[in-house]
Amino acid sequence: MAEKKYLTRENFYAFLDILKKSHRVFLPVKKGEQRFWKEYDKPSEDIVIGEVRAFEPLKSFFTLAREIVAEGFSPDVPHGGDKPFALVGVKACDMKGMKVQDHVFLDHDYTDIFYKKMRDDNLIITSDCTRAIDTCFCLAMGVKPYSEEGFDINISEEDNGFLVEVGSEKGRKAVEKSSYLFQPADDTFVARRDRIRAGVEQEVRENVERNSVPEEKDLQGMIEKNFDSEIWEDEAKTCVECGACTIICPTCHCFLLYDQKDGEKMARLRIWDSCMIKDYAHVAGGGNARPWLWERLRNRFEKKFDFFPKVADIYACTGCGRCVSGCPAKIDIRKVLRRLVDDAS
Repeated sequence: MAEKKYLTRENFYAFLDILKKSHRVFLPVKKGEQRFWKEYDKPSEDIVIGEVRAFEPLKSFFTLAREIVAEGFSPDVPHGGDKPFALVGVKACDMKGMKVQDHVFLDHDYTDIFYKKMRDDNLIITSDCTRAIDTCFCLAMGVKPYSEEGFDINISEEDNGFLVEVGSEKGRKAVEKSSYLFQPADDTFVARRDRIRAGVEQEVRENVERNSVPEEKDLQGMIEKNFDSEIWEDEAKTCVECGACTIICPTCHCFLLYDQKDGEKMARLRIWDSCMIKDYAHVAGGGNARPWLWERLRNRFEKKFDFFPKVADIYACTGCGRCVSGCPAKIDIRKVLRRLVDDAS
């Protein structure tokens, strides 16, 4: 069981000030109805530790949208020297996303050295959701609106402060450096946290029911049964092939390597790629395994709801709802899943 402590709101910011000496601290700020990651400088009214996930996925800190992976013919890794990150206010849906990213970049004979360094060095401080928005459906994807594993530290916000749980050795060391700021947490704090958690779970459950979102147990074999369905062409009619759904998704991880020359210097770069873009499946000689947009849409769903459950025993969707919010064509993953399940039954 994770060690529990209590941190007043004033001491919370004092804790961040101490963390800032050894880390670049990032936390969510609210602008309008959206939340975005921002580097912490000092307490401000726009900081939101609870509420819901930031608009940008957590993966953007661990696999950069564009990064140099080799320079010239040097064997040296072309990164280092910067302070590690302390990411404060990470939500449980993003932690499930990191489980998928870990499977891709760590859980094999070959380990991505850039990703491993970021995972080893950086501190993840998760926080409970204190509300739900209409695109949240995490419960349907096996995720609760609070973290139960994977965090270094978890904080549960209430009116006057935060209940703190230590989840790793990195987290324990970070807390010990400023131990005078923390006080013991008794059962009263835990009971208050549990009431807040239950309320948010109910909000998400109402979202799931209102939108008739299928549960994970209903999705088994659903893609195979609908592989040749007309649903794919129908749903792809409004798609503009922008790739927003994959860029903003916490589990999507595809990338492209390319070489770039600048004067006498040569560098190899890695950039995010998207299976929704026509060139993604282009091969030498002009062939393309998925020339039609509806095939690329089907591939995206196949990867998340068929491939990953088979190879990693995990559905590669977190129920965060980012793709619903970010799609200019208003393609709603919840409605597509509902159609697929209904047609497969």
